[in-house]
Amino acid sequence: MFGLISIILAVFIGGWWMISSMGAVYDETGLKVDTSTEEILDLSREAAEKIAESASGSQPVPVYDGITIPSHAREVNLSGRGLTGSLKAEIRLLSELRELNISNNNFTGLPAEIGQLSELRVLNLSNNPITGLPHELGNLSKLEVLNLKGTNYSEFDLNVIKEKLSASVQVVTE
Repeated sequence: MFGLISIILAVFIGGWWMISSMGAVYDETGLKVDTSTEEILDLSREAAEKIAESASGSQPVPVYDGITIPSHAREVNLSGRGLTGSLKAEIRLLSELRELNISNNNFTGLPAEIGQLSELRVLNLSNNPITGLPHELGNLSKLEVLNLKGTNYSEFDLNVIKEKLSASVQVVTE
């Protein structure tokens, strides 16, 4: 942790030095680039964030337009945000995810890749106009709760999924 703090501090000091001593930034060819103090600070912050992300081993995963989640996240709550359509297939990259709550939105579907979340225990899809469920939900071997209350799920899809899930999974439909 001390090493990470040292790296971040060095980046900020480097940005400050550039501002105070040169007032300019040079590109990779050595040409001077007109850059404001605010832009230099933004570049320094971005560099520090990238260093911190790579040092922690956590890269942001884009799960929806404009929404990224750290790859090591264990819980994601996107409830009540007015989201529409579906999550992105990149959701599969959240390999440590244990709880996913996308309730109270306007999602109409889910990507099949959600079935790759091997650590998922709770999946709350309630109060979304979801009609079809990906059969890959049956691959969620550690799933404990599947909340479908207030959705328009297909009985056929749910039956196919239930055949593959443990009998102990609590499926909430009402």
